[in-house]
Amino acid sequence: MSRWKQYNPNPINARVGDCTIRAICKALNSDWETVFAGVMVKACQLSDMPSANHVWGAYLREHGFHRNIVDDHGQYVYTVEDFCRDHPEGTYILGIDGHVVCVQDGFYWDTWDSGQEIPVYYWER
Repeated sequence: MSRWKQYNPNPINARVGDCTIRAICKALNSDWETVFAGVMVKACQLSDMPSANHVWGAYLREHGFHRNIVDDHGQYVYTVEDFCRDHPEGTYILGIDGHVVCVQDGFYWDTWDSGQEIPVYYWER
């Protein structure tokens, strides 16, 4: 059974480099414009690009999230799908090399099936 749910809150349904904004939208149950503006303000405050991990991380921290390192349970490869099975409840944002995805109640919400990607860290509230 796939745990992937198609999700794209981008107002013109674009599939651009906005995965962080999309993931935060799902996690906060917010619209794309609100999240984008909030991350941009945080980027301005920190004098860095909105895509910088510490910028959107600071935005998440302001919204009650904290960061953890993924426990791979000793597996050689621990995927987004594995994370979903191990976290059937709650809301998480997974940091992957070059990508970000929201996991909510055991499903991952993305514009594409990123289930075989390998998360390095995650944010939870």
